[in-house]
Amino acid sequence: MRGVRWRRVASQVGRSVAVWAVSTLTMLVLAGILPDFRLRSADGDSATDIAVKAAFGAGAFGLLSAVVWPLLVRLLLLVPALVLGLLVFFLNGALLLLALRLDPGERGTAAPETAVVVAAVMSAVASATGAALAVRDDDAYRRRLYRLSDRRRRSGPPCPSTPGTVFLQLDGVGHDVLLDAVAKGLMPTVARWLGIGDGARTTHRLTPWRTDWSSQTGASQLGILHGSNHDVPAFRWYEKDTREVVVCNRPTSAAELQRRAAGYAGHDGLLAVDGASRGNLFSGGAGQQALVLSIAGRRSRENRSRAGYFAYFSDPANAVRTALSFVAEVGREIGQSTRTRLGKQRPRVSRGGLYPLVRAFATVVERDVVVAAVTGDMLAGRTAVYADLVAYDEVAHHSGPASRDAQKVLERLDRSLALIENVAEHAPRPYRIVVLSDHGQSPGETFRSRYGLTLGDLVRAGCGLPVPRRAERTRSGAEARAAVRAALRIPVEESGERHRPTRRSEPIVLASGNLGLVSFPDVTHRMSKEEIDARHPALLPTLANHPGIGFLLVRSDEHGGVVLGAYGAEIPLADLDDNPGPLAPFDPGAADAVRRTHSFPHTADIMVNSFHDPADGEVLAFEEQIGSHGGLGGEQGKPFLLSPLGFSPPVDEGEELVGAEHVHRVLRRWMRESDGPQVPLESSEERAA
Repeated sequence: MRGVRWRRVASQVGRSVAVWAVSTLTMLVLAGILPDFRLRSADGDSATDIAVKAAFGAGAFGLLSAVVWPLLVRLLLLVPALVLGLLVFFLNGALLLLALRLDPGERGTAAPETAVVVAAVMSAVASATGAALAVRDDDAYRRRLYRLSDRRRRSGPPCPSTPGTVFLQLDGVGHDVLLDAVAKGLMPTVARWLGIGDGARTTHRLTPWRTDWSSQTGASQLGILHGSNHDVPAFRWYEKDTREVVVCNRPTSAAELQRRAAGYAGHDGLLAVDGASRGNLFSGGAGQQALVLSIAGRRSRENRSRAGYFAYFSDPANAVRTALSFVAEVGREIGQSTRTRLGKQRPRVSRGGLYPLVRAFATVVERDVVVAAVTGDMLAGRTAVYADLVAYDEVAHHSGPASRDAQKVLERLDRSLALIENVAEHAPRPYRIVVLSDHGQSPGETFRSRYGLTLGDLVRAGCGLPVPRRAERTRSGAEARAAVRAALRIPVEESGERHRPTRRSEPIVLASGNLGLVSFPDVTHRMSKEEIDARHPALLPTLANHPGIGFLLVRSDEHGGVVLGAYGAEIPLADLDDNPGPLAPFDPGAADAVRRTHSFPHTADIMVNSFHDPADGEVLAFEEQIGSHGGLGGEQGKPFLLSPLGFSPPVDEGEELVGAEHVHRVLRRWMRESDGPQVPLESSEERAA
C-alpha cells in the first residue's frame, strides 16, 4: 500500500510540474505576441531572467487559481449565473495581475484588458494539459466512470441483489505464462487473488484446462459461449458442399457458426438472459452487444457492432486518454521492432507496414473500449458479462509468447483487472470476477523461415505441380486485424483471401497456426487415403516424412481413420491409446482430440500438424507468426481458468477440464450457483458438471 501511495503522489507531482511547464511556455508566447503584456523591465533583461519571470508568474497564477478561486466561488454562489460568467474573466485577470506583482523584481506588466485575455488563455491551456494527463491516470478515469454510472443508475430500473458474474478472457495467455508473469511480479492483481505476497488472502483458484485440437479463439470461444464447437476443425477451412472457405474471424462466417452452434446445442448461449457481450467473436446470446464480430457484417440500423466505439469516443476525455496511449504504443512498437532487427534476434517476422497501428489498436483502443464497456455493464447492474481482451495475443504472435514486449502487455492487462475489480466495489450489486483464456501460444520460427517453402509449396511438390521459385508469406489470421476492419467498415470478405478456387484440379491449402488443411475441391466427399494415393502417390509420403511435419490425419477405407508419420508409420485411430506412434511427442489427450476432429463433417481431406519439440515446446507455424496457436503441441493447448473460491471447484480432484464445451458447462453451473440466468434444456450430464 505504501508503494501505491508513493506512486500516486509521484504521479500527481509529475502532472503539476507538466502543467507548470506548459503554462510557463504559454506565458512566454503571449508576451511575445501581445504588445501590452511584457515580462521584462524597460532596460531589458536577459533571456534567462525572462524565463525565470515567466516561470514565477505561471506558478504564482496557478497557485492563486488553486487557492483563491474556490474561495471566490463560495462568496459568489448567490450571484446569478450570467453575472458570475462575466465576473470569471475579470477575476481571473485580477489574479494574473496579482501574480505578476508578487515578483520582487516587478518587471512584468499588463494592461487590465490584456490581463483578462492572458488569464483566459493560460487557464484554458492549463486545464487542457491537466485533463490530458489526468485521463491517462486510472484513478481519475475510474472517478469519471462513477459519475457517468450514477446518472445511468438513477434513470434505470432497480438492480437485483444477487451476485453478477464478469468473465474476462485474456486472449492467448497460457497457464504457464500466467504463472511466470505472477512469479516475476508483472501481475500483482492476479498474485493477490492467488494469495501470493505478504498479507495476501487467497480469493481465487487457478485451474488449467485443455483445448480441442483446434486451439484458437474461434473454436474455444464458440464452445465456451454457445456450448458447442462441433464441426470447427480449424481457424479456417474449406467446405465442399458450399464451395466456400470459412474463416472464424470473418463476420459472415462468425454469424453462420453462431447459428450452427445454437442449433446444435439447443439454446441461445451463456449470456441469453440479461447478458452483455463485449469484444468477442460471438454474442453468446447476449441482448447487449458491442464490438461483436458475428454482427459486424450487418448493414442495418440494428447493427451494434461499432456502437461501443461511438459510445466511448463520444466522451472527449476518453478520446484524449486513448489517443495519447495510441501514439505512445505506436512509438513503442517501432522502437521494439527496430531493436530486434538491429540485434538480429531470431526467430523474427516482419513487423512493418500497418502492423504498428494494428498493434496499437489491439493493445490500446480495443482494450480501453472493452474495459469501459465492462465497467459500464457492472455499474448498470447487468447479470452476466463476457469480454475478450486481445492485446497479449496480438503482440505475442509477432514478438513471441515470452518476449519482453508481451510481458509489458501482461502488466497493462493486470492494471485493467485491478480497475474492473475497483469498479465492482461501487457497483449496485456484488460481482464475481472470473478470468480465463481461450488458448495459449507456442513459440517457434515459421515453417517458411526454417525450410524456405510454405506448406502450400510442399503440397504442390507432392502433387507434381509447379512450385514458385520464391515462397510467399502466409497471411496471419490474428483476431485484431478483423476487429480493425470491422471498426473501419472494411469488409473482411474483400481482404484478398480466395473464397472459391479458380482451378478445381489444384488442392486448397489453408493454415491455422501450426495446423494445416489440404482439400481437393473437385471431389465432393472427404477423400480417403486410398483415393489420395491413387491420385497423387507421392503426396502423403512427402508430407509425412518431412522433418517439419509431426503427423497427418486422413480417412481410411480400411480403418475408418489413420494417423500417418515418418518412416511409414500408419496407426489406426482406434489403436492410438496403446500405440500413439507420431502422437507420442504431443501432450496427453492428443489422441482423443484427433478422434473428435475426425468425426466432423467438414474435416479436410488431409489434416497436417507441424513438428513439435516437447523439450522447449516449440512448433513451426504455417503462418507468419513466431508465437502461434491452432493445432497441437506445447503451451497453445493449455489455457487457464481463474475463478473465485465462492464458486464450486471446476472439476473434482484428479479430473481434468477438457474442451471448450466442458468449460461452458462449468460456467453455466456457476451462474446457477449465483442465481444468475439459466440456459434451458439442461441435460443430466450438465447438471452433474
